[in-house]
Amino acid sequence: MVRLTKIYTRGGDAGETSLGDGSRVAKGSTRVAAYGTVDEANAAIGLARLHTTGPADEMLARIQNDLFDLGADLCTPEDSERRAGALRIQQTQVDRLEGEIDAINADLQPLESFILPGGSAAGAHLHMARVIVRRAERLMVDLAAAETLNPLAIAYINRLSDHLFVLGRMVNDNGASDVLWKPGANL
Repeated sequence: MVRLTKIYTRGGDAGETSLGDGSRVAKGSTRVAAYGTVDEANAAIGLARLHTTGPADEMLARIQNDLFDLGADLCTPEDSERRAGALRIQQTQVDRLEGEIDAINADLQPLESFILPGGSAAGAHLHMARVIVRRAERLMVDLAAAETLNPLAIAYINRLSDHLFVLGRMVNDNGASDVLWKPGANL
């Protein structure tokens, strides 16, 4: 477990932050932007959880914990001398998301159009979390183009956006309350 006894350190006052291996980087670096956006997605999921119960809330609780694992993965560079023992996203986490996606999708009404974010408070919040996850994914792909990155981290974040999409449909009465796009409806 992590023990936080002091919340401010003044270490970032000059625009740098420490990574998990102790190295210092600019707060505007792609790595920091990636794990910061993962944290933002986690906060959005926390808002969604205010409107969920039962299995949907249980899935989101597991995902929130996974997102801290993902942040830890991104915070410690793969090529660091301190990489041994670093927390990394594992295949089992990706597999769990895939299993949940398949189970949720089996009960959903077939899609007849693209979906507009909304339908219910939970659905709208899950769509917001989904687009934040997509932004995190883009940043992680940019990071992977410049540095070595755990490929399962990218697989996880990619699967997560799909999971949030189908879960958003599930909380919208299994798709019955989805708001469908009507191409050209306002022309």
